[in-house]
Amino acid sequence: MAAAMSDVLFTYVTGALWIVLFAAYGVRVATAGAYRSERVAGVGGTAIMGQNMMQATYWGLDPIVRALVAIRLTANGVTTIALVLGIAAGVAVALGQFGLACLLSTVSTLCDILDGQVARLTSTGSERGELFDAVVDRYTEFALIGGFVIYAHATWWLVVVALVALQASYMISYASAKADGLGIKIPRGLMRRHERAACLTLAAGLVPVLGPALHLRWPDLPASTVFGIGLGLVASIGSVAAVRRFMWISEGLRQRAGTR
Repeated sequence: MAAAMSDVLFTYVTGALWIVLFAAYGVRVATAGAYRSERVAGVGGTAIMGQNMMQATYWGLDPIVRALVAIRLTANGVTTIALVLGIAAGVAVALGQFGLACLLSTVSTLCDILDGQVARLTSTGSERGELFDAVVDRYTEFALIGGFVIYAHATWWLVVVALVALQASYMISYASAKADGLGIKIPRGLMRRHERAACLTLAAGLVPVLGPALHLRWPDLPASTVFGIGLGLVASIGSVAAVRRFMWISEGLRQRAGTR
């Protein structure tokens, strides 16, 4: 019981940080207008994560970016921190500490934003840095889902959902990379990396909040089913999104071949 109480505190801390951020951004909008990040404008929002939410996040991170530059922490250094925290989040999930995983995954994901901002502010962006960032994204995503597979290994259907979610995540990334390699422009689509991270991080945070009540109401369902719901969203929406990306690539190749 004590362990469960301490774990849920991490969820509350994470939630409080986001509440403070969005409240502060609301004051900013009311007094000085909306913040505009060219990066966010270029990436664009989706039905899952709106552009206003992304702008608020980038606004809140801007002082941290400048602080990191001031202490001369490189973009690759920030990416390394994201990797360490992402793997730690996976270990926390494997140990059943979902609230802690929520906090660690949140900071890891924010570092994934910070590294690019640091690189832009210091004009140190490079293809090697982008490669390192992409590799870290895959490892941290695998760590979170892989950690859950270890934790839920005795519940076969949760393992299946987790594996489908992992497959969908990788196929989305592969399709996007393949489109770039073939020189085919496709719509960004749903369940991009930051959306998957937000969905799974939120699900992890809700496990110690809603999981016990769920298990009490339906004893056959483990508390971790809450995380399984997040994985189910990634698996279902992500699988459709991946297929659509490949269809867009195929259509782009057909149109390009027809113009020759």
